[in-house]
Amino acid sequence: MRLPNPAAGIHNMSFLARQRWFSNGLFWRTFFLLTFLITASMVAWVASFRMVERGPRAEQLAAQIVSVVTITRAALTHSAPEMRRELLFELASNEGIRIYPLEKSDKVAPPDDSPVLPELEYYVKQSMGDDTQFSSSVNDVDGFWISFKIDEDEYWLMLDRGRLDRTSSLQWLGWGSIALVLSLIGAVFISTLINQPLARLTAAARAIAKGKQPGPLPESGPTEIREANLSFNQMVADLDRIESDRAVILAGISHDLRTPLARMQLEVEMAKLSDEARDGMHADLAQMDAIIGQFLDYAKPFDSSSFTPVDLSGLLEDAANNAKRLSDVRITMAITPGIEVMGNTVELERTISNLIENARRYGKTPQTDVADIDILCKIEGHSVKVEIADHGPGAPDGELEHLLRPFTRLDTARGQANGSGLGLAIVNRIVIRHNGKLHLRNRDGGGLVVQMIFPHRGGNPRKQAG
Repeated sequence: MRLPNPAAGIHNMSFLARQRWFSNGLFWRTFFLLTFLITASMVAWVASFRMVERGPRAEQLAAQIVSVVTITRAALTHSAPEMRRELLFELASNEGIRIYPLEKSDKVAPPDDSPVLPELEYYVKQSMGDDTQFSSSVNDVDGFWISFKIDEDEYWLMLDRGRLDRTSSLQWLGWGSIALVLSLIGAVFISTLINQPLARLTAAARAIAKGKQPGPLPESGPTEIREANLSFNQMVADLDRIESDRAVILAGISHDLRTPLARMQLEVEMAKLSDEARDGMHADLAQMDAIIGQFLDYAKPFDSSSFTPVDLSGLLEDAANNAKRLSDVRITMAITPGIEVMGNTVELERTISNLIENARRYGKTPQTDVADIDILCKIEGHSVKVEIADHGPGAPDGELEHLLRPFTRLDTARGQANGSGLGLAIVNRIVIRHNGKLHLRNRDGGGLVVQMIFPHRGGNPRKQAG
């Protein structure tokens, strides 16, 4: 059985992403719209020009033909008979004009079909008579043939085609192609100029989404761009100020809430209570302290600039070894050694500990008092996959997505209701801060699987994975 290639899957996903960007990007939409508009305008202009200039061009060509025929006829009529042969040779060599007698046995081909021809024949016949004949070939000799009379004798006068039609379709195509290429270069420049401010704004918004502090956008240019950048810079400044205020508020909350809790713990110790009542109150106070800690962890500011290389394999092994000391936990590990990601060591430790503790509390194997936990860590393509799975009752498929929301507890599915509902929400937030993704699914045979996907730090993933 042939296994799929993870690297090929990643490559296909990146290709599809580029393809979607290529088809949906505003730059390319603007470019293609400008290209269509320019091409349609050029085609319409050329067609209109050819239609408008057809009449004047036909009249000009007719005047040229009539003039050549008239001058040639006059030269032949008034020249001495012994000089006509020399005159015909000079007309053929210098002017491209050939004169032939018109015979009834001549093999005559009809003139080439051209939009100008009907009007050209009309103007020529007006000057030379309705019996004037036109042909594109006489006796298999190609050219522009026109008949004329000298007294009662009829002759053919042949002109080179280039003398009459100096602008061929190929020339029109060449000049049109040059104009189109220059117009497309202009379209690229215009599209870039239009989309550059929006691309800069998009990059700054993406940086904020990743927890970074973007530089201020230029407050110049068109009115709409200037106002948008001004508003965005103001929003960034407000968010930065809110983050600073939140850090101060969180420090105050931590002090103001935990000080009364410490006082209450002291009062419980000094009060004359039964052991059962004292233990219950201590448990309640410890739970309140833990819930306050979860609130503070969820709302804590984040700075990705402090990321360092983290040995994720080592963190998982340490957390697993610590959990093995508990009597109600059995852990199975499949961890590839030496896997590193960029991140914050403390937050990743908290994430792993929270997931193992969550599996220990709510994922105990049915008919036992023990939580069987499977921990997997390996490299797939350019990503690191971490899975922490239990063998417990799992959760309803329709509620898996809700587990990642703050203050959500599935009391009937995951056992107890003594938490704040922030455990998985904190994990999800930390994973997103590390440019990762968190997925939940029910395990075949029972249990919940928490899967985390992180970007690999670099190097040769296949070599390390092997």
